[in-house]
Amino acid sequence: MQTAFSGIDAGAASKPRAIAAAGCGLTPALSARIVKSAMKIPANSLRIGIAVAVILGTVTWLAVTGVNANKSYYVTIAELGGMGQKAYRSQLRVEGFVRPGSIVQNGTHVDFVLDEFESHSPKAAAGRQLKVEYKGAEPPPDTFKDDAQALAEGTYGRDGVFHATVLQAKCASKYAPAKTASAAQPATQTAAN
Repeated sequence: MQTAFSGIDAGAASKPRAIAAAGCGLTPALSARIVKSAMKIPANSLRIGIAVAVILGTVTWLAVTGVNANKSYYVTIAELGGMGQKAYRSQLRVEGFVRPGSIVQNGTHVDFVLDEFESHSPKAAAGRQLKVEYKGAEPPPDTFKDDAQALAEGTYGRDGVFHATVLQAKCASKYAPAKTASAAQPATQTAAN
């Protein structure tokens, strides 16, 4: 049976090599060599491709695990109590006020208590407290004193103690000017008028 492909029979027309040979004027043997060489990837190119894939995979893995290891959640003392099991598995940052008289320092190791509110605040008696154990490479900052606002970064232990590796402190609010009774009076008088 003859087809429209210049003398190729129907059985050969289904084979890609025969079509390529007939269309380009190549012999079937030469056409088979071309197909085989096109499908063969040089060993050096394959090795380079595998090496690039391994390197990119490693860099991606390092980036993802590095970000997860350095990620820490900022929570208040009240939020820490409501976190449940997640509090024991996460890297956390907890903020509070240093309870006056609670600082016990031994070199770079410091134990203290964080209060939810400042000691002179009317809410202080009802506020939550958190015992903190700081074991860092550096001593606590100079601004770390009674009633200072502090930020501890570390992990919460099942023993109820926050184990900090980083400690930051703001200046105590004692530096704010005190309000005098004479300064408060004119404001109330103008509000009444």
